[in-house]
Amino acid sequence: MPLVTRNIEPRHLCRQTLPSVPSELECVTNITLANVIRQLGSLSKSAEDIFGELFTQANTFASRVNVLVERVDRLQVKVTQLDPKEEEVSLQGINSRKAFKSSTTQDQKLFDRDSLPVPVLETYRSCNTPPPLNILSPYRDDGKEALKFYTDPSYFFDLWREKMLQDTKDIMKEKRKHRKEKKENPNRGNVNPRKIKTRKEEWEKLKMGQEFVESKDKHGPAGFPSSAVYQNGSIGSGESADGSCFPPPAHTDSVVPPPPSFPDDSLPPPPLEFR
Repeated sequence: MPLVTRNIEPRHLCRQTLPSVPSELECVTNITLANVIRQLGSLSKSAEDIFGELFTQANTFASRVNVLVERVDRLQVKVTQLDPKEEEVSLQGINSRKAFKSSTTQDQKLFDRDSLPVPVLETYRSCNTPPPLNILSPYRDDGKEALKFYTDPSYFFDLWREKMLQDTKDIMKEKRKHRKEKKENPNRGNVNPRKIKTRKEEWEKLKMGQEFVESKDKHGPAGFPSSAVYQNGSIGSGESADGSCFPPPAHTDSVVPPPPSFPDDSLPPPPLEFR
C-alpha cells in the first residue's frame, strides 16, 4: 500500500453543494477560483518543505565532506613526513604494533517517532485514534492485549525477531551436527591417493603392439595368470592366490588404432618372455 507523503488540498475544485443563489454559474466560477488559490497555497507549502529537507541534507553532506577532507589532509602530511631510508622498521616491530581500529559509530534509532518527516507526522496526527479495545483485555483468558488484534505497531519487528532467532538456532544445530560427525569419523578426510599414470608407462606397454598389451594384461607378467601375481611382483601358485583381493590392472585411456591384419605366416616373432 503506497504512503502519500504530501497531499495537495483541496483535491476537487467544483464538487460542492451550491447554495441558493440567483446566478449558479457565477457561484461555481467563484468557488472554483477560490479552490485553485487554495491548491496553489498547499503546493507552495509542500515545495517549501521539500526544499527545506534538501537544504538540511545538503548541509549534513557538506559537513561530512569537510570532516573527510580534514582527515585526508592530516594523513597526507604524515605520509610526506615519513622517510623509509631513515626510519627502518623491523618485522618484529611491525608485528608488535597494535592493529588499526576504526572509531566509527553506528547510527541507531533511524525509524522512530522523532525521525518522521513533518508531512508524515502531520498525516499521522490527523488520523483517527483506534477504538478503546484495551478495556476488554482484563476479560481475556490468554493474557493478550485486545488492541493488538485491531492494530499492532510491533508486529513486523516481532516477526523479524522470530525469524532471526530461528536462523540462529538452525546455524547452531548445523554446527553441532558437523562437530558430532567429525568426532565419529575422525579419519574421513584421509583418502588413499590413486596411482598417477604417466606417458612413459603407456608407451612402454604399447611399444610391442596392442595385441601383446592385451595378452599381458590377461596373463600377467612373464605369462603367468594375473591371480598368481602378488603386488610385490612375486609369483605364487594359482591355488593359494585369490584374484579378488588384488585390484584389476589399469587400462589406458588413450585411443590406439587396431593393429593391421597379417596372415599367420607374417606375424612378428613373440618376445622372449612368451617363448
